[in-house]
Amino acid sequence: MASIRELHEQLIKKERSAVEITQEALDRIQALEPKLHSFLHITAQQALEQARAVDAKIAAGEEIGLLAGIPIGIKDNMCTKGIPTTCGSRILENFVPPYESTVTQKLAEAGAVMVGKTNLDEFAMGSSTENSAYQVTANPWDLSRVPGGSSGGSAAAVAADECVVALGSDTGGSIRQPASFCGVVGLKPTYGLVSRYGLVAYASSLDQIGPFARSVEDAAILLGAIAGYDPQDSTSLKVEIPDYASHLRPDLKARNKLRIGVITETFGEGLDPEVEQAVTKAIEQLQELGAEIHTVSCPSFRYGLPSYYIIAPSEASANLARYDGVKYGLRSPDADNLLSMYNRTRATGFGAEVKRRIMIGTYALSAGYYDAYYLKAQKVRTLIKQDFEKAFEKFDVLVSPTAPTTAFQAGEKTTDPLSMYLNDLMTIPVNLAGLPGLSIPCGFDSKGLPIGLQLIGKVLREDQLFQVAYAYEQLTNWHLKQPQIA
Repeated sequence: MASIRELHEQLIKKERSAVEITQEALDRIQALEPKLHSFLHITAQQALEQARAVDAKIAAGEEIGLLAGIPIGIKDNMCTKGIPTTCGSRILENFVPPYESTVTQKLAEAGAVMVGKTNLDEFAMGSSTENSAYQVTANPWDLSRVPGGSSGGSAAAVAADECVVALGSDTGGSIRQPASFCGVVGLKPTYGLVSRYGLVAYASSLDQIGPFARSVEDAAILLGAIAGYDPQDSTSLKVEIPDYASHLRPDLKARNKLRIGVITETFGEGLDPEVEQAVTKAIEQLQELGAEIHTVSCPSFRYGLPSYYIIAPSEASANLARYDGVKYGLRSPDADNLLSMYNRTRATGFGAEVKRRIMIGTYALSAGYYDAYYLKAQKVRTLIKQDFEKAFEKFDVLVSPTAPTTAFQAGEKTTDPLSMYLNDLMTIPVNLAGLPGLSIPCGFDSKGLPIGLQLIGKVLREDQLFQVAYAYEQLTNWHLKQPQIA
């Protein structure tokens, strides 16, 4: 499928209709889903209605925006009015939201065509999309491997050409890691840049919605459509949103030389040699494009993983307390009193990983342990933020591998939670500091699996990340490669 801009040109020149483009996406979904399992809900009827509305505007001579008529996938933890939103959990199996999330409302107003809700790890807790209560999504590059998580369904759908772009959410790397595993572009924006209203919460101080795309320009266009202040979200930032896609240049040569810092703590033990080789080569190519490259140390970076797995489960234990069988979602019919209903509903409605994180969080917040664990983790979070601030005094952008390995085999890490958690080693500190982070394809390993380069920016400098990523993309052809299934 073509890019957003190419499809837009075809639409306004009436070379193709929005219905034709949408039907092509729906046909691909129907053909690939038996193998891929990217989508939990396919919204074919609504998608075709949205497409017909775009065609009617074009026929009437009205102007349409870039996203009008563009097929898009939405991670199934964003509320969609009248359409199921399950978060990949049995406890929300029959939940149909009575309201629309801000991001999906903005996309609908822009004329984007939602072709379906994508699969995810239950309540966005996981790094492989194997924790979904409904199905396991496959990696389009190798169906025996995982697509990453928790936004694996969105990443796989974009990589397999089932939709042009998709939305995911990122709490500790859940956009960037699957983007790396599936060979697409994935951006976690600055915390507060995109409204979280209607996003089902996992860890409220960390969650952020962001785009998946096959090109940097498409990701920039999608971010521009969903970013902006929202009075319904108390954490939303009141800032002017630039036109991210309008100033992309094919090199990094500017009046002031761009300074890029390579985070030394992200290299060494635990990093796959083929990943290290590809990322090192990509850094050399950034230098060729005109950037000034130096190493930089962020000593507290290594403590990101343990602090995250105190903070995020603590917030999750509070957020998930609302699923009690009373207000909405699953209710156990076998209970004979209120407490029994709570317990039975949660026992059958939540999966193993969600229960594990609730227990960790409840323990960390309990009397006698709050200071020892949660408070200490928050202090470490401050140190990580300070390390980034110090690094950004010298550098414009920081780089690292996105993930320590390429996509692993399905089932390989399901019995070893600690090994699974290590997949977020490079991405978690970015969330703890509230910074923007972008993953872009930078090569393949000997098994033909994609490798991702992570770019980390200053607060609200997504424009700079897009510029660096775009220049690198124009120099290389990794983004042009497609999996055999596509």
